[in-house]
Amino acid sequence: MWLSLREVSLSMRELTAHCFVTKHRDVNRVRYTPSTSRVCIMSLCNLRDLLIKIACAIFPRKICPSREIFYIDRQTGKKQIEKVYHEKALQLLYGDSWLSRLMSPWLLPSLTKSSWFSDVYGRRQKRPSSVRKIQPFIEKFGVNPSEFLEPVSQYRSFNDFFIRKLKPETRPLDRHPSTALIPADGRYYFYANIEQCSGFIVKGEKFKLETLVDNAALAKQFNAGSMAIARLCPSDYHRFHFPCDCLPGPTKIINGWLYSVNPMAVKKNIHILAQNKRSLCELRTPLFGPVLYIAIGATNVGSIKETYAPNEWQSKGAEKGYFEFGGSALILVFTKNSIEFDRDLLAATEEEIEMRCLFGQSMGKCSR
Repeated sequence: MWLSLREVSLSMRELTAHCFVTKHRDVNRVRYTPSTSRVCIMSLCNLRDLLIKIACAIFPRKICPSREIFYIDRQTGKKQIEKVYHEKALQLLYGDSWLSRLMSPWLLPSLTKSSWFSDVYGRRQKRPSSVRKIQPFIEKFGVNPSEFLEPVSQYRSFNDFFIRKLKPETRPLDRHPSTALIPADGRYYFYANIEQCSGFIVKGEKFKLETLVDNAALAKQFNAGSMAIARLCPSDYHRFHFPCDCLPGPTKIINGWLYSVNPMAVKKNIHILAQNKRSLCELRTPLFGPVLYIAIGATNVGSIKETYAPNEWQSKGAEKGYFEFGGSALILVFTKNSIEFDRDLLAATEEEIEMRCLFGQSMGKCSR
């Protein structure tokens, strides 16, 4: 990968300026304005890109051996290899190579434990100039424009494309009265009993439901319950919906970090799912009883937007919200013996492989 002297020079000047400010500031006496902070973070964004380019150029095979991520496409039943967005960056930050172990401890916290980084990166995707990224992205990741509610020419930024709506006929809803729907396009794991599974994605290690929902009493209600975990890739449709008829309560924001939810990252630290910034909403449903609906932010997710009206009845398939630019995840938790997940979904999880499902497909039937 070619690096120009101008790129190196500009980024080194930014780094020098940042180091000077960091060295001489007194956080107890100096108050930084949002514009000043944005300049610093933008410099860090550019520096991050430069470091990754340098690492890839000098050590193309040392960052991390290519780790193919497999999933099963539910529509075809075939195993597929995922095309990973910013794969080199993920390998550098979450890989096992000596270079990753050297750089990750100081680079990763600055990118994941500062909301400014994701906020600024998200704002960059809202700029009119970002529209030029749309067509190359569509071509690289095989996104189908015929599903879009609006033509590509109508999008005014990359974020407009990212939060696109789809034609209703492209995601037909399973109308069986006793089924729960897949709430969003994504790659899923399904657990019939949280307590009996060997671990969430990583064998032998679990995150605690109490930590995930930040409420011991609430977690107790869902002991031995069932759980669906969805990972939304940047190429996915990023609006999420209600899985069944319900009365949703207000959404609670639980602050946290913004680690990636890519399998490369989650398999290294399963607790990411309970550490990231997330929103929690409790659904009251006539068929399944109480259901927890958790939306989880990830690196470069500008924000989680809720579009529903709390304490108003919602029909199965109605939109609940959407994620702005970045990767993200959803978790649904059902009480014990309230849902029976479809057999093909459980079979894929038992094989420790994600199943790519589409919004509107059947997730399971009521077993109450």
